[in-house]
Amino acid sequence: MDLNRHVGELHRQLAVAAAAGGDDARELAERLTAPLDAAARLVLLDALSEAAGEISAELAPGSVDVRLRGGSPEFVVAAAPSRSSGGPTPSAAPAATTGADAEPGATSRTTLRLPDTLKQQTETAAARDGVSVNTWLVRAVTAALEQPGDRPDPQARTDPRGTGRVTGWVR
Repeated sequence: MDLNRHVGELHRQLAVAAAAGGDDARELAERLTAPLDAAARLVLLDALSEAAGEISAELAPGSVDVRLRGGSPEFVVAAAPSRSSGGPTPSAAPAATTGADAEPGATSRTTLRLPDTLKQQTETAAARDGVSVNTWLVRAVTAALEQPGDRPDPQARTDPRGTGRVTGWVR
């Protein structure tokens, strides 16, 4: 994706706006053009990255990443693994919601503290799959939640007397 066209249009719009203010405003706009170039590119890259994150949340376990190549962003789309590849079974990811009035598909930021060795293993696995650590973690969580398992009921408690009995509610 070529950002030059978009940044150039921003410069053109600035020049048009400055022309209405006279010669002094036009000269100021010309001096501000160079510093605004880098700032505009960073803002555009941030918007593209945020959009890719939102799309990835909807595609999980598939993903869309933004990568820079030669200073130009490009989108990398990773489809969800198919059943034949031995990966998790693809299914429609449920919309993430945090409350009754949350938007479907909304994302939230979570701080995750990992031991250094686990962090290194996560980074290695993400690099091996050619995706960001965030995308890899979203896929891992999605796959873990989709797999039915023999997980104990989190509300069940082991009898403190050490008898091995489990108490709690059954659904």
